[in-house]
Parts: sequence; C-alpha cells; structure tokens
Amino acid sequence: MTITHVQLFSVPVSDQDRARDFYVNTLGFELMSDVQMGPDMRWVLVSPPGSQTAITLVTWFESMPAGSAKGIVLETDDLEGEVERLRRLGVTIGDVERAPWGTFVTFDDPDGNGIVLQATSFTDSAE
Repeated sequence: MTITHVQLFSVPVSDQDRARDFYVNTLGFELMSDVQMGPDMRWVLVSPPGSQTAITLVTWFESMPAGSAKGIVLETDDLEGEVERLRRLGVTIGDVERAPWGTFVTFDDPDGNGIVLQATSFTDSAE
C-alpha cells in the first residue's frame, strides 16, 4: 500500500471567518492558508500544531451543508485541562465520559459540526 496519511478533510461551515476564528483562536489550531480561490471560493486551511492532517473550512459543497460533519475526533494528552480551557472560552461541552479506551467529551463548532475531544489510554492488547 502506498497511502501514507490523511492529508486533509473538509468541514462544512456557513461563515469561514467565524469558523477560522473558532478553530484557530479557540481550539488552538494553526492557520495554514487563507486565500481567495475565485469570486465565491476561499481556501481556509487549519491544522493542529505539528499534525500531518489539516482541515479545510468549506462553504461551496452543496452536498455538505454547514454543520453536517459529525465525529471529528481530536486527541489531547490533557483532557481535563483542555475542557477547562475551552469552557473558559465559552464553548459548551458535555460531561467527561469514560470508556475502556480512555476518556472523552463532545461539543459542536459554531455551525453544529460534532467534535469529540478524547484522551486515549488503552494499551495494545496484541502485545
């Protein structure tokens, strides 16, 4: 197999400025690109620091209405600290839940795209 990683995926939003500000200023992502691609298209690309995978914040896919993405999973090594920080910034977050593989919380971006913030702690049972 020659596929090496996921380069990017698109998250549908209604307002690219608002989404960019949320992902950069609230979640702490880096702004990788924000360029006009045409009269009604802008390429807004954000990424967690050091990540191979980026997110494009898109408005132009008719088949992807704003808020329709669910299950965007973000990993953290300090779930409790990150939850506290995000709540201070005004993000409405559910309660921390525990699972056999770790802990997680769920919340939405400003358009209603569903995000899972998790801290994975399971060990590989294949050892």
